[in-house]
Amino acid sequence: MKIIKPYIFIFLLPMLIISCDDDSEDPYINKPTPSALQIPQLFQDLILDPVIPSNNPQTKEGIALGKKLFFDPILSDDNSLACAGCHRVTNAFTDDTRFSDGIDGLFGHRNSMPLFNLAWNYDNRFFWDGRDSGLENQAFKPVTDPIEMHTTWNAVTEKLQQHPEYPELFSAAFGSVTIDSVLVSKAIAQFERTLISANSKFDKHLLGTATLTPAEINGFNIFMDETKGDCFHCHGSDNNPLWTDNKFHNNGLDAIITDRGLGRVTGDPADNGKFRSPSLRNLAFTAPYMHDGRFETLDDVINHYSEGLKNSPTIDPLMKKVSQGGVQLTPQEKHDLKAFLLTLTDQDFIRNPDYLNP
Repeated sequence: MKIIKPYIFIFLLPMLIISCDDDSEDPYINKPTPSALQIPQLFQDLILDPVIPSNNPQTKEGIALGKKLFFDPILSDDNSLACAGCHRVTNAFTDDTRFSDGIDGLFGHRNSMPLFNLAWNYDNRFFWDGRDSGLENQAFKPVTDPIEMHTTWNAVTEKLQQHPEYPELFSAAFGSVTIDSVLVSKAIAQFERTLISANSKFDKHLLGTATLTPAEINGFNIFMDETKGDCFHCHGSDNNPLWTDNKFHNNGLDAIITDRGLGRVTGDPADNGKFRSPSLRNLAFTAPYMHDGRFETLDDVINHYSEGLKNSPTIDPLMKKVSQGGVQLTPQEKHDLKAFLLTLTDQDFIRNPDYLNP
């Protein structure tokens, strides 16, 4: 029998240690493929980098898995409702009903928010009332909500674990065939971060490839004028392509506040009646409007700010003309303001094949 000489063993030992260390630090048999967000030129020019958690980098496999999960009703108790059921591509990832109904036919009291440009929510609070921080955390709630998917995460992960495809897909995306709610939410968040809208007529105008009409230009000027529309404080400007500040405001919807909004989350009475400012992009697709879908048309929204404001103890100071009922726009000013707002519509967004049901 051949005896291994001591000096050979000494030489091999560090190699074995290094090999073991490498295996312990790298759980992936096949590493997922990095997939950087396709950041539009305007976003590169005007705003900061997207918010992407270090523990959930964008990968080709993770995005594909998140998209499959987003459109799969397997996440609901009776396999009838997917995330896409309340966030439809054709409605800029919201829907056209005031309150979306869940699997039991129950209605909530909030309008589903559209989903786009979520990677640039620097406030990092989600839902109308800001009750969840981080896009990954946002995905947890609908699954267990009794008026939405009405199930448990244990039931969902068990179904996914027994599925003929999902264990392999999770392994490719995260290096684990054991599926849990954290990995599900990470995958969905990766897909949602790819939902980027930046090709409206106004975007093209800023890039010098489209020309606005006189009415659209006047509408933009009204939007930016503190003595007229005074819209830009909450909804951005030509220097903010998100068209929202992603902050929370009481915009004068009710004199008596029954839905406390942010106040219910923070416990601070000063936050009662405050809701997150939605983006003004894609308004042509996202009716009805406001957190409770009370306004059916864009004209209704403009009329609210023109002559429908209601005072309350927590009214936002930016509603400077609340004592007059609003900014008191003329019919022509309303027409032109609407014309400008519709230039923020991105037709390519709702047709993007990367966002359609696989």
